[in-house]
Amino acid sequence: MKRVQLLLLTLICASGANAQTLPRPKLVVGIVVDQMRWDYLYRYYDRYEAGGFKRLMTKGFNCQNTMINYLPSFTAPGHACVYTGTVPSVHGIAANDWIDNQTGRHWYCTEDTAVSPVGGSLYAGKMSPRNMHATTVTDELRLATNMRSKVFGIAIKDRGSILPAGHMANGAYWFDDSTGNFITSSFYGNRLPDWLTTFNNKRLADSLVDKDWTTLYPLNTYVNSVEDNSKYEGKLPGEQAPVFPHSAKGMRNRGYQGLRYLPGGNTITFEAAKACIAGEQLGSGNSTDFLCVSFSSTDYAGHQYGPNAIEMEDMFLRMDKELAAFLPYLDSKVGAGNYTIFLTADHGGAHNTGFMKDRKAPAGNADAVGTTILNQMLEKEFGTDSIVRTVYNYQVYFNEDVIARKRLSENAVVERTKNWIAEQEGVSFVVDMHDRGHNVTPEPLRTMIVNGYNRARSGRLQIIPQPGWYGGHSGTGTTHGTWNPYDTHIPLLWYGWGIPKGETYRKVQMTDIAATLAALLHIQQPNGCIGEPIAEILK
Repeated sequence: MKRVQLLLLTLICASGANAQTLPRPKLVVGIVVDQMRWDYLYRYYDRYEAGGFKRLMTKGFNCQNTMINYLPSFTAPGHACVYTGTVPSVHGIAANDWIDNQTGRHWYCTEDTAVSPVGGSLYAGKMSPRNMHATTVTDELRLATNMRSKVFGIAIKDRGSILPAGHMANGAYWFDDSTGNFITSSFYGNRLPDWLTTFNNKRLADSLVDKDWTTLYPLNTYVNSVEDNSKYEGKLPGEQAPVFPHSAKGMRNRGYQGLRYLPGGNTITFEAAKACIAGEQLGSGNSTDFLCVSFSSTDYAGHQYGPNAIEMEDMFLRMDKELAAFLPYLDSKVGAGNYTIFLTADHGGAHNTGFMKDRKAPAGNADAVGTTILNQMLEKEFGTDSIVRTVYNYQVYFNEDVIARKRLSENAVVERTKNWIAEQEGVSFVVDMHDRGHNVTPEPLRTMIVNGYNRARSGRLQIIPQPGWYGGHSGTGTTHGTWNPYDTHIPLLWYGWGIPKGETYRKVQMTDIAATLAALLHIQQPNGCIGEPIAEILK
């Protein structure tokens, strides 16, 4: 009888233990492709392999109408938003860099003067997530598992690695142009992990940066792009024209920085991600691990060439092949069906303004509104120079100390500046962020402007260019940062554990990504999250 009772008690305990096992994937892989327009999924669709982007699109879930819901649409706010589920007004990453309104100091988004570089140069290594005011979904995963889950970030750009990995990450690693290595800072520890030292010692960067960039296929087959020698494209150092093959010799003169502009930048990121998975044995423990990977070379090439260049088509075809090799690696290392992937972008990119004007579409350069010309205009009006501190991120920062010291009417200064900018060509709206109620702007612009405004780090006036107009960039290539769909309509693909096959055309916000991940993993949402779970994925 005692044996029977003991056996029943054992079975009951075992049953209770099994009932308490929470289903979760072994590994989550977050992929952010820098400056990937939504339409790149379809512009090059016929040339993608079955196992790359198409595998995610046809066997996973496709959120076709995913939008950024704040301004400006830059890299750092995008990465922060994806993982915090909130907007710059809350998470504090107001742009890639900004002016501190209290001190007037220029700040870079992940700059941290209190840390030291580990494995790299002084400037490149003084980085951390401390400027981000909210937790990330990766932080919440660590908290939910009592820090048993492992979280890592990998990217060429420091901000593409640091911000997604969050405040509690086991590690975040980024590329150092001076050494060709992936490095970190003392925020994460005092030495590089052995697997990363081994990876750096292979000197993969040397072979990649010394390799000429040729096309995968014959040039005449790139029918989704303009001719190779296009006036809309920028030339790399040492080149006479922006044409294939791009010689590595001229790029090598820039040191390892040249790798950022080449497909090899994506290659070394994929390889570093694999090394991290193997070295840290991600997905092999009892708790869900999380790897954040950001691909930065697509952004550098986009700025250099623009979205209609053969270079962009070739880079995405190459990335598709590498993605098609990365997914089987996960299948073998973690197990098919044991991992969850999402793939999105931090922002898109505009068509080159010259390209659009030559096709009779409205477009132009919005750089007429600059710091110097504004100060000249205001000095004539108020008899004081340096009233404007800077025009940056489509925002006007006023020098409040000068205005106070000269006893000027702040409202008069702001109103005169606002009215003058509104009269300039290519400007749709100018919004006074201290008086938003009296600014007539349509939705969703009104909400995007409010969501992007951070009192400590944003300018007083927000400038909204007309569609097709942008500023802060040369005549070749392209840039981003505005509210328009070419900058804010981003891809969002889900695949793997817990993800049904399907798609939705319902509007989804970038802030919904973290909320959906939290629901999928049954963890708390990040502490500033304003997004909502995408219900279609969770059925």
